[in-house]
Amino acid sequence: MKFVRFRKDNSCSYGLLEDDKVKKIEGDIFKDYEITNCCYDINDVEVLVPCQPSKIVCVGLNYKGHVQEVNKALPEEPVIFLKPPSAALPHKGKIVKPAISSRVDYEGEVGLVIGKPAKNIRPEEAYSYILGATCFNDVTARDLQSKDGQWTRSKSFDTFAPFGPCIATDLNYDNLSIELLLNGEVKQKSNTSDLIFNVGQLVSFISQVMVLMPGDVIATGTPSGIGPMSSGDTVQVKVEGVGVLENYVI
Repeated sequence: MKFVRFRKDNSCSYGLLEDDKVKKIEGDIFKDYEITNCCYDINDVEVLVPCQPSKIVCVGLNYKGHVQEVNKALPEEPVIFLKPPSAALPHKGKIVKPAISSRVDYEGEVGLVIGKPAKNIRPEEAYSYILGATCFNDVTARDLQSKDGQWTRSKSFDTFAPFGPCIATDLNYDNLSIELLLNGEVKQKSNTSDLIFNVGQLVSFISQVMVLMPGDVIATGTPSGIGPMSSGDTVQVKVEGVGVLENYVI
């Protein structure tokens, strides 16, 4: 299934996406819900971020190719950092380049959406705590990342966490192809089978540090091919089984 959040007539709802139609859902997809007969064309609603996370947990240096690209050693355990929920941006939203940064990069990633509270879980248990996958762009002010020596400022500007357009369930999270396209040109291309720490290991590791709540998002890391974006660019993240997240840079 593919879940979306949308706004119609000033009212926000969850929906089930089937082709270009959205069936309205009554209730909470993380608890109890019912799929109604109320149906809209996807072009007649405003697509929102597919969930409202209490936190966005990101993983750095988790593709072998990207580690080589930035000339780092393979990490012994996952490197994690946070983006604030205020950075969230929906499909078709505009990424705003901050005036204090001279280089803003794309980082296409597979995002995981947690479906139920998870604390101190084992890797083999982790998959049952995942509701589904989404497309994610870990937008980064690369010059500020280098200047600060840590990542909070460079990763946390408003609009720096685009994700969506949906949450796709029942996928093999450890074998999903991912691409990032800038103005139609493929810049990143890989598969989650190349992750240094697989999905089960990531969710388990993070749950040892902080409780994961329904709707929380984990961005699993970016492949090689990172690069800058300019005003006027269109950036797309494509994840197998999920779809395409498209955003515009201003």
